[in-house]
Amino acid sequence: MALFERTLRPGSQTRVLDVGGSPLIWEFASVRPRLTFLNLPSALVPNCAADQVGADGRMLPFPDQSFDIVFSNSVIEHVGARSDQNRFACEVARVGRAYWVQTPNRRFPVELHVMLPLVHYLPKPLQRAILNRFTLWEKLAHPTHEQRAFYIDHFLNELNLLDNHALQMLFPDARILSEPFLGIPKSIIACKD
Repeated sequence: MALFERTLRPGSQTRVLDVGGSPLIWEFASVRPRLTFLNLPSALVPNCAADQVGADGRMLPFPDQSFDIVFSNSVIEHVGARSDQNRFACEVARVGRAYWVQTPNRRFPVELHVMLPLVHYLPKPLQRAILNRFTLWEKLAHPTHEQRAFYIDHFLNELNLLDNHALQMLFPDARILSEPFLGIPKSIIACKD
């Protein structure tokens, strides 16, 4: 959030659309912009103080440039195939005057969704064999059997990680920034200010 605030300088009157987010991340912000959260209807947060809209990030129900900033944190890798990611990126660029789209870096040696090193570089059958036995994520999250099965299936069949080149192709008007961990870019950000 500190890098986001330094880069795009939101204020208390800045209209921000958070696509796929929740109020939790904004607890780390030093300023409270005018927030609207957009999530799938099943993911809307009860008793949220901010505006909420139930919709799909690939088809935003807003006119062009409705928001000062469109913010999205670790969502684009979950929306599906590259064509789905392209629709998501086009909608973000259409609706926001500026945008900040963060995603885990595919080139980072630890896959952050399951918290295992190098697993995302392996062929799918080998990934499946490993993930069916163990993930560090499940040791930390303690999911139910059904939640674990859904999460692993999503990881194997729907997650589409991006590197700098792929993110730049989706957001040709953006600068690509990075968030390093031990000198290696852990996350990458498409930023247009």
